[in-house]
Amino acid sequence: MTGRNKWISLGVLALLIALLPLFFPSGYYYRVGALIFVNALSVVGLVILIGYAGQISLGHAGFAGIGAYACALAPEHLGLHPALAVVLGAVVSGVMAALIGKPILRLKGYYLGVATLGFGILVSMVLTNERALTGGPDGMNVADLGLRDVLRDMGWKLSGGEFWYMLCGVVLLVGAWLALNLFDSPSGRAMRALHGSEVAAATVGVDVPRQKLRAFVISAVYASVAGSLLALQNGFITPDVAGFMHSVEMVTMAVLGGVGSVLGATFGAAILTLLPQVLTVFAEYEQLVLGLVMVLVMIFLPQGLLPSIARRLKGRDE
Repeated sequence: MTGRNKWISLGVLALLIALLPLFFPSGYYYRVGALIFVNALSVVGLVILIGYAGQISLGHAGFAGIGAYACALAPEHLGLHPALAVVLGAVVSGVMAALIGKPILRLKGYYLGVATLGFGILVSMVLTNERALTGGPDGMNVADLGLRDVLRDMGWKLSGGEFWYMLCGVVLLVGAWLALNLFDSPSGRAMRALHGSEVAAATVGVDVPRQKLRAFVISAVYASVAGSLLALQNGFITPDVAGFMHSVEMVTMAVLGGVGSVLGATFGAAILTLLPQVLTVFAEYEQLVLGLVMVLVMIFLPQGLLPSIARRLKGRDE
């Protein structure tokens, strides 16, 4: 990706975040928008892991759970400010990813998928069963971030929905900027070489295990920060945030929008976050319709929605 394309992608994303509120009929849509940004942030992490480095993870919700529960547990038991708890969750997730990544990233294909799935299930089980610490399936409250009060004292009077829309949008922009900068960096080029062929990458001097682990750790930090934002926004968290279905949703969002594209990841997150809101009229058929949409996309647009649409438009122009 050239420098020009990078700034175009960031500009489009920033423009969408800034202009969308003009079309919101009520404050509820600010909450939906913030949820889209949180999901998009975690999916951008998967773009680095899957789209850049060519590795798969079916347990990334485990890192989201670590970030979420860090914001719930650290202020209560360690006396940390919630903002510092976000950093603590990211550090713990990064260290955990480094520790488990060394052995499991030696695996390939569905073996790697099953190994990462096992990690996610393990985290979910711990959060569910340790009732004395995490509240078990009932979940636990999360301390308020306090930043909204600071902004109010500075003269910025924002509703809860507006505040979280703005904060999550800014964090997503920073995350997208970092991912796009990584794309053309030496580390990013090394990761993308793995996607093509690990043997060829090793032949030209790429440290394959190191680059795999780097992508895994970076994507884990993205998921952790996204989980922290989700917990702080809701003010309450349950073990569902680390559940298997959440991991599947994250991978589905990445594949749906275009796993090699940061804008595509955001697009996929938006679609899969909005679809359940639209499909409530189908009640118990909601999951069936979502599955059908995914099957059709995989058959007719295998590269993902956004890259496939862009390619067809470019073909028409030529």
